[in-house]
Amino acid sequence: MNFENNVYTLIKELELFDYKIEYVDHIWHIIFPDKKDKWHHLRVTKYNEVYYIDLFDNNLSTLEVTSNKSIQVEPYNDDPGAVWNDLIISVRDWLKFVQKNWIKANKLAQEDYPLNRRLGFVPNALVRASLSDIYQINEELGKAKTKKFIKLVESNYFHNEQNIARESMTANDFFAYCKIAYIAGQRKGDHIDEALSGREMYKRYADGRDEGLLEIAANSKREFASWIDGKHPKKTTGGHPWEIKRGGNTTHIDLYVSRPSYYQKEGFKITLAGASIGRLKETICMFLAIYDAKLPITINNPEGIRKRLLAQDNIGIIPCYQSLHRANQLFREDEAVFDVLHFDDLGRYKTRIKPFITWRPLSIFKPK
Repeated sequence: MNFENNVYTLIKELELFDYKIEYVDHIWHIIFPDKKDKWHHLRVTKYNEVYYIDLFDNNLSTLEVTSNKSIQVEPYNDDPGAVWNDLIISVRDWLKFVQKNWIKANKLAQEDYPLNRRLGFVPNALVRASLSDIYQINEELGKAKTKKFIKLVESNYFHNEQNIARESMTANDFFAYCKIAYIAGQRKGDHIDEALSGREMYKRYADGRDEGLLEIAANSKREFASWIDGKHPKKTTGGHPWEIKRGGNTTHIDLYVSRPSYYQKEGFKITLAGASIGRLKETICMFLAIYDAKLPITINNPEGIRKRLLAQDNIGIIPCYQSLHRANQLFREDEAVFDVLHFDDLGRYKTRIKPFITWRPLSIFKPK
């Protein structure tokens, strides 16, 4: 049977098996071995009578299949049959096995699917105790600041609105916060000119898309409130006025001002946010300096930061074929995963740490 007929036949055979529904898509997840007993994870998505076939653990092109009509390859491959046909045959052989004994088939997948291709998490304390050269935010921050931050969390500082919000504010008040933050958060290579005013520092070091913040009256409480509420004629949209230190989508630092709640139109809450592993030390240093200046300030997820400092959080384990970038977003908030690594990164400690890993269950694949 040629490549095209193999693909069309696979699509027909899949209709005999259970699928999941996400929005309007029908989705099949198939974990199967090829002829060389190498395991793979195939996903087939049906949307508006078109089937999209993707192999998670390989950079193969996506097959777009309209049943018995056409097969398109995105991005285009000169000979998709040469790279796909043996895999399609292996998938079809696996479907036959699942039809005969789906419990045994799933048991084999659960037992034999390689751990370095699976998703899970492990207590950070075990990783920290095993991998001596792994980055440790508490060591980077230092004992004194680590202890000070933890003490503030445990004192319920962050649950007292008087500590984190102020009744009135001006643009210059915000820039005063910025100056403290820039000086306290300096890292190697920053070269912050401490002689500059807060406004001048903001112009030089922030994102630059200030949405009109630099154009309002600097010492007017009324204009700042109007700008915050989106009513000032100078207020624009689409910028990043709170991005005081530039970075990527997840690697910048924000110092943002908001109303204490959606329904509260009085007062201002000032919050630091910079949770990425490469920016957290800076962000904590900024917070502590502003706190020491006796100005109201809070920080995003202080309880989560305490967990990270004490290694009470979890480290995510992600499949070897996935990028570490943003991979912590694969985990639920209650799983307390802030940083991730690949299973192979555990090196010679794999056997030691493996019993403590909580693996995400593999999908059960069975006939209808």
